[in-house]
Amino acid sequence: MLSRTLISTQMLTSHLQDPAVVVIDCRFKLDDDRWGGREYTSRHIPGAVYAHLNDDLSGPRTGTNGRHPLPDPLVLADTLGRLGVGDAGGTRVQVVAYDQDSGMFASRLWWLLRWLGHDAVAVLDGGFATWVGESQPTRGGVEENPRREFRAVPRSDFVVDARQVSTMLGRPDWHLLDARAPERYRGETEPIDKTPGHIPGAVNHFFLWNLNEQGTFRAPAELRDRLRQSVGDARADRIVCYCGSGVTACQNLLAMEHAEMPGAKLYPGSWSEWSADPARPVERG
Repeated sequence: MLSRTLISTQMLTSHLQDPAVVVIDCRFKLDDDRWGGREYTSRHIPGAVYAHLNDDLSGPRTGTNGRHPLPDPLVLADTLGRLGVGDAGGTRVQVVAYDQDSGMFASRLWWLLRWLGHDAVAVLDGGFATWVGESQPTRGGVEENPRREFRAVPRSDFVVDARQVSTMLGRPDWHLLDARAPERYRGETEPIDKTPGHIPGAVNHFFLWNLNEQGTFRAPAELRDRLRQSVGDARADRIVCYCGSGVTACQNLLAMEHAEMPGAKLYPGSWSEWSADPARPVERG
């Protein structure tokens, strides 16, 4: 296994020809959901296949379950098998996920794989921006991997739902961590969802704070110090991460895992689900 959290461009370069490594391009833009596919076809890391956030890494929306609900585990398992994720010679393949830069979309795939029991997954540190910035090889077109059988074993302790979040409000033994930009957390602006604000009692840890000036993740010790500034001495397994729709929260979960703070959970519906019900409380400021 190469890594369970992050992988460098240099390490990936040395394993591009390894049949037990599957590279998945997760580039995406929320305001243009076909942008990532076009960019992938134009040029991508050699051997990479493409996974679309809406079509492959999310389930159907009902209007009340958030903008990027979790896919059905069996449907996701079939998608992952189509992408070539599964067993190779009796060993689960190492997956490397990347997006354009910050890891905000690649970390969604990282978390989904771990949720279904596949721990051999890492995010390319710095994403495609760092890859091309180092003049690493690329090629165009659309690629496919041989289909593999993916056996999904969902981990129920990885997630909490809106009802569970409601029971945590006001309890000192649970901590909600909001990954959105500070102005969205405070409710000063809300460019996507109808209601501004945050879940009462939540603290803010903007996911971009996990990156350094070069656009790669901070060292584990620095990540740990910065995360502790947000959550204090809270037990990691009593932290619930959320964001706008359950995507960038996964980047915080990746940062926590890399900082040796494992065990935090995801509220997949996040603010887009929580704020869809006017009966749920909202906090601003």
